[in-house]
Amino acid sequence: MPSHNTPSGPVEYTPERRDFFRIEDRIGLEIRRLPPNAPFEEDAFDGDHLESLKAEFRRLDQDVRAQLASLAERDRLLTGLIKSLNGKLDTLARIMAFEQNPLQPEDWQEVTLSEGGLAFSSHAPLWAVGDRLAIRMTLPPELFQPQAIATVIDVQTENAGGARVHTEFEQIQDSDRQQIARHVMRWQIRQRQKE
Repeated sequence: MPSHNTPSGPVEYTPERRDFFRIEDRIGLEIRRLPPNAPFEEDAFDGDHLESLKAEFRRLDQDVRAQLASLAERDRLLTGLIKSLNGKLDTLARIMAFEQNPLQPEDWQEVTLSEGGLAFSSHAPLWAVGDRLAIRMTLPPELFQPQAIATVIDVQTENAGGARVHTEFEQIQDSDRQQIARHVMRWQIRQRQKE
């Protein structure tokens, strides 16, 4: 699949362009405008004071995963139990983080989402092609919160006076892109189960 971490120039938007599978979903969406050429900053959403704890959490998670790989060769039942407990702790951590900083009703909106970017509606024409945005998404039901820097590639006026804003992820951590990919896959599975 093509990578979109570093655009090679102005991106021309065409509705038929399909680099990634897209879904229509309702997610939590927080957006901050960035100055041109600003680097990706973790504190764009005021999470800087927790960064050392998050880094420790990631380190411990990597340690558990490394140990599970060697344990899997010896005891599959115990490995399965530890994976379940690890998943349970991850979910609890996401719930606690979300409860500390809950999104307001207006922060939830219908979007078109893919690993390469997202499109959202804006009540007023706030954004222009070329704008750079810091974006944090909250993906239910898992409450993953991937973050990215995105570039506005198209703005389409809507009948109600607002606009549909199409963005492409310019900078995104691999782990955040994987969270989006898993969310898209789970969304597809849920849709098939409804049919």
